[in-house]
Amino acid sequence: MLDKRSQILLKTLIERYIAEGQPIGSRTLSRHAGLDLSPATIRNVMSDLEEMGLIASPHTSAGRVPTPLGYRFFVDTLLVVKQLGLGELHQLEDQLHPDNPQRVIQAASQLLSQLTNFAGIVMTPRRRALTFRQIEFLRLSDKRVLLIVVTPDGDVQNRILFTDRDYTPSELVSAANYINQHYSGHNFEEIRQRVHEELSEIRQDMMSLMSAALEASSKVVSEGSEQYVISGERNLLAVRDLSQDMSRMRQLFELFEHKTSLVQILDLSLRGEGVQIFIGGESGVTAPDEVSVVTAPYKVGGEVVGTVGVIGPTRMAYDRVVPIVDVTAKLLSSALSQP
Repeated sequence: MLDKRSQILLKTLIERYIAEGQPIGSRTLSRHAGLDLSPATIRNVMSDLEEMGLIASPHTSAGRVPTPLGYRFFVDTLLVVKQLGLGELHQLEDQLHPDNPQRVIQAASQLLSQLTNFAGIVMTPRRRALTFRQIEFLRLSDKRVLLIVVTPDGDVQNRILFTDRDYTPSELVSAANYINQHYSGHNFEEIRQRVHEELSEIRQDMMSLMSAALEASSKVVSEGSEQYVISGERNLLAVRDLSQDMSRMRQLFELFEHKTSLVQILDLSLRGEGVQIFIGGESGVTAPDEVSVVTAPYKVGGEVVGTVGVIGPTRMAYDRVVPIVDVTAKLLSSALSQP
């Protein structure tokens, strides 16, 4: 635990460093902290904070900069969040319309990027279960069948099946009718289990077709949309803290390219409440220490289905970014929950 004086000096140091981007010395702290302390006392406190790992002293300067641990203490204990400006609030409200879910998600990602000048990211809604409303088969040629899957949302997806034998049009109609009558609206895992249990009722020559259809249908529905939408990655090229070190930039853009890493960070947010801040690699995912991810979950019909977030430098104005992410998540929840 830090005493009140140390907390004020740490808060002032981090706020000045976020604003100025230069190591902060005792003179700057003396001017901005609002404390009646001698320079020697301030230097002693800074030395204590450095020993605790909350700040560090770059070799080229007498000033100090926050460490990832210092940022973590700051956002958990000292951060005072600002109210979102009316102009920014109206911009979000005007553009997040419930007319088209995918368009709303894209707009949210772009707005997060525009309002923060960093990268905005939105995880697309997770499907609760891989189900279908209707399946149809269309014979294309010998041993080639077009599978048509209609999802509960009305989306139509197609996939070509390569079958073990040639099926007649009437056989394909019969197989589709059987699947639709018995399994429409069910989870594909449930369907697979039931098919195996009901083998005696299904002609053996139809089993290979149905197995292929179930496997392909599951992939069609699960691949129907990207896992997330991201905007403004190029904004990060203009961030001096990141662009001055090519190895950091390479590590950051590898994070964008390897989607599983980003999805893992977004998944962590799904299990939390409200806005969460991940600094450097503390999420358990490889990320530069100079990068933070600010996220918040959004809901559809009261159920958490996705995440919105901002990816930027650790030296970001958290007091401004946090309310932008928070309000975007709430407005997106409202837009996607409209009947």
